[in-house]
Amino acid sequence: MNKPSMLLYLHGFNSSPNSHKANLIREYCQQYRPDITLVIPQLPHFPKRASDYLDAFISNHHRDYNIGLVGSSLGGYLATWLNDKYGCRAVVVNPAVRPFELLVDYLGQQTNPYTNQSYVLEEKHILELKALEITRLRSPNDFWLLQQQGDEVLDYRQAVDKYKHSRSTIEELGDHSFVGFERYPQQIVEFLAL
Repeated sequence: MNKPSMLLYLHGFNSSPNSHKANLIREYCQQYRPDITLVIPQLPHFPKRASDYLDAFISNHHRDYNIGLVGSSLGGYLATWLNDKYGCRAVVVNPAVRPFELLVDYLGQQTNPYTNQSYVLEEKHILELKALEITRLRSPNDFWLLQQQGDEVLDYRQAVDKYKHSRSTIEELGDHSFVGFERYPQQIVEFLAL
């Protein structure tokens, strides 16, 4: 008997389950695939807490569900780490490849614009991020990269290089939010074999 399907959506840095892409995935599943258990958690701000939460979550559910991952930006980085540990297929959307370099510029006081939660990003959190780095994909075929070259936050070439042996859709222009994401939920669900 096939296991029921679960889609775990991982938002990016200073984002939330109410982000535009998360809402598009939610709307698609509600309308077309209500059989999928959709989980869109508010991830902890700190990398170790986020990775511990996700590790425990998948450890508790991967025997009972066929779990597919969608990760946006920093969520893509976390999805890559989870794939290495559990083998879940993943769609990574404008993923952060080296967030431990990027987030050095964000050290200090932060406020999540979705939740209005304030917190302090410290050097130790950068080290926590670095500890999650997967330098070589164990199973490139498990990934689908959705990347827009107009990403103003991340250097898109890092993702193109990291996922070069994976399925890739690289679009000119766009931005970090991934313009036109509503074109993809059905294909994402199909790729994840949910």
